[in-house]
Amino acid sequence: MLPRYRRARACALLTLLSALLAVLALPATAQAAERTVSGGRLDWGIRSSFLTYITGPIAQGSWSLSGGASTVGTSQFRFHTATGSYDPDTGTVTAGYSGGVRFVGHQQADGSYELDLTVANPTLSVSGGSGTLYADVRSKARGSGEITDRAQVALATLDLTGVDLRGGTQLSVSGIPATLTGDGATAFAGYYAAGDPLDPVTFTADTVDTGAPSGDPGADPAPDPADEPAEDDAKDADEPDDAGSATREITDAAVDWGVRRTFREYVTGDIAAGQWQLTEGAEDGGALFRFPAGEGTVDPGAGTAEAAFAGTLHFTGNDLDLALSGVTVTVADGTGTLAADITTADGTETAHPLVTFAAGDGALTPEDGLILIEEAPATLTDEGAAAFGLYQPGTAMDPVTLALAVTEDAELPALPDIGSEPADTGTPGPETGPAPGEDSAPAASSSSATTPLIAGGIGVLVALAALTAYLVRRRASRRTTENPSGTTEESTRS
Repeated sequence: MLPRYRRARACALLTLLSALLAVLALPATAQAAERTVSGGRLDWGIRSSFLTYITGPIAQGSWSLSGGASTVGTSQFRFHTATGSYDPDTGTVTAGYSGGVRFVGHQQADGSYELDLTVANPTLSVSGGSGTLYADVRSKARGSGEITDRAQVALATLDLTGVDLRGGTQLSVSGIPATLTGDGATAFAGYYAAGDPLDPVTFTADTVDTGAPSGDPGADPAPDPADEPAEDDAKDADEPDDAGSATREITDAAVDWGVRRTFREYVTGDIAAGQWQLTEGAEDGGALFRFPAGEGTVDPGAGTAEAAFAGTLHFTGNDLDLALSGVTVTVADGTGTLAADITTADGTETAHPLVTFAAGDGALTPEDGLILIEEAPATLTDEGAAAFGLYQPGTAMDPVTLALAVTEDAELPALPDIGSEPADTGTPGPETGPAPGEDSAPAASSSSATTPLIAGGIGVLVALAALTAYLVRRRASRRTTENPSGTTEESTRS
């Protein structure tokens, strides 16, 4: 029969082992609430060889950005403002991003292009170790020239083998191998076949709680009907405050302009080796800069407006020192002009008209209290060409978006939201992966959190190890008490 202290130790060990097995076998009864995706970016080069072909001597084409899309390095496009849902228990993610890129090539005699492809608003759907990348696609068929518009085409399958997205709050996965689908091959007008490799995909997604439950003290209270204005007293938001005056005060305004994509790439590239800095309220939207806090007036009937904005944008680098401040926008006769004070190493010169942009008939008509001229093509002026020193007058610059609020409750468009910076996992992203043209891609890597269930099991194991150590020490103490000489049973026998 075992000694009493050994029987006690065995019972304790069996109890702890049973507890450990129970924890590991438990279903996820305390499930985490589903979270909402709010903010993040998706970086994807689509296919590097396709970009080379578009701009090469055969297609002699180009590509352009829309919807706030931007570039990362020299071969990736960045889509922004992730929205969607995330289940922390299963790691299932659906995240839609904004922005688009248009490719054109093989220009024909009438000025149109034989190759004309737009990829916009990509959406990721990830579950388990696989996923699908969808996007809105507008393409022109080879030969017939038929234009096809399709929403959320399944362009690529994604391989997330080994990536665990459970239990996170901010998701970040880099270098996901992507393969063209059958629908994707059709969308690419047959330039590639189903199964062909595409560039790897990198994405981030910030997540937040889905919202306060009903009755939660932190939730916003329901509006009191007594606080609502009577219908007869309510005023049409788009009616002028003074019926005898067509001129309206601007309550808030912003102008968004990226200057020119190639100029931004020049600033941060090897030649200028520089950067830009935003101060006095100016904001960075990735592919554009926002000058906020606009003040001024607008006359929708006459088609005129003038507004002044806050913010300073300062470019510096090798042989480069250029700051834009005091930005103003005027609109008259269907044309808008963006001007700014120019500060260089030689001093400050005021009110240089930098670009002009189209503002056609009806562009200054408010809707729900907001006047919005969105992504209007812009052209460099003579003075703008002199200020930048790199382009000729008439050069196409980045488009201008002008938002003028004429009522207090009108909301300006949000800036592109690229989310939080991803955690540093110490693993390479796609830019340090295979060289362009290689078909293989590195395995995807993730920085999402581990699951609480595993952590709980580890905690039980730690407790088990601690108790075992305690019992060993207790046994040693018991032997020392029973044998004051300190000799062990084995040494006594010898």
